[in-house]
Amino acid sequence: MSDFVTETVLKRDVFSETHKGHLAGEPARPVIRRIVSAAPWWSRPLAWVLARREIAALRAVKGMDGTPQLISTDPDGLVRSWSEGTPLHLARPDDPAWYRDAEKLLRRLRRSGITHNDLAKPQNWLMTPDGRAAVIDFQLASRHRRRGALYRLMAYEDFRHLLKQKRAFAPQLMTPMAKRILARRSLPSRLWMASGKKLYNLVTKGMFKWSDGEGTGDRIDREGAAIVAALKGRPGVTDVALALYPLPKKGVGIYAFAEAPDADPADLKSHAATADLVQPVAALPRAPDARPRLDILSLIAMNQMTELDAALSGDPALARIVRPIAAGRLNFTDRRISRMEKKPIG
Repeated sequence: MSDFVTETVLKRDVFSETHKGHLAGEPARPVIRRIVSAAPWWSRPLAWVLARREIAALRAVKGMDGTPQLISTDPDGLVRSWSEGTPLHLARPDDPAWYRDAEKLLRRLRRSGITHNDLAKPQNWLMTPDGRAAVIDFQLASRHRRRGALYRLMAYEDFRHLLKQKRAFAPQLMTPMAKRILARRSLPSRLWMASGKKLYNLVTKGMFKWSDGEGTGDRIDREGAAIVAALKGRPGVTDVALALYPLPKKGVGIYAFAEAPDADPADLKSHAATADLVQPVAALPRAPDARPRLDILSLIAMNQMTELDAALSGDPALARIVRPIAAGRLNFTDRRISRMEKKPIG
């Protein structure tokens, strides 16, 4: 697609590459480009099945608040609007208003005959800058022309998965009714958990190394604990935070930020287990509850300096901590990727 300009590669796996950028002549309007033709030949048929599901669902939610909007399609993939927001596992909303808005969003999807089918993953939920709910990643979504039993079952599971997020991030908001609904898993869901999901995880996460969500993945789930333990075992390391970034080829890398102002970078790297990049920092940026600001660190790991500037505006105390980290960042692969994207996709 000649009029798309890549700024950052958010994700690449065996089913597509997901790029953030803008259309030529519209630099202030961020959009997402999913390049299905970048998939290997052996996975491309399934990649197009997923892409067609996403395209059909996005056409059905045209004009709906809280959902990505389809801009165009072509032989290489699709372009859709960028959804501004923080993934749920980073935002961790505890405001009842967010969950009420999320329920309204699910009702709008139901009225359009769409079930998302992948809302158990918190990275597919967003908290927008104004505190509202949004969803992304419609690759597994279904469009139901009839509101039969299958539609009702899948819509019910979407709602259960919202309650699952509420239980994880705002358990104090769970009502007795919500707890009963969450405990009442449907028969197909029980069968899926007992058999199908194990096969799904084996294929997608084992064989295909498929990452979940845009800019997120499963490597931290698999390798993170060992990396953190190894780095915390080094002298002077008080804390470790991990983020992901896209590699120039397939997959994602793990970027470790080690709170260790006097540590030897070479020593940390040599004892970092499977981390791809290790950056010692004087102090990690933290939320009011003392947790590391993974949203900020992810922007640094992915070299998204424009977004970082926006996130730091109006918060000079946070900026004083983050600016030295950004200045010492180690990932510049997106610059090589941007040059590569100027070549035809083929």
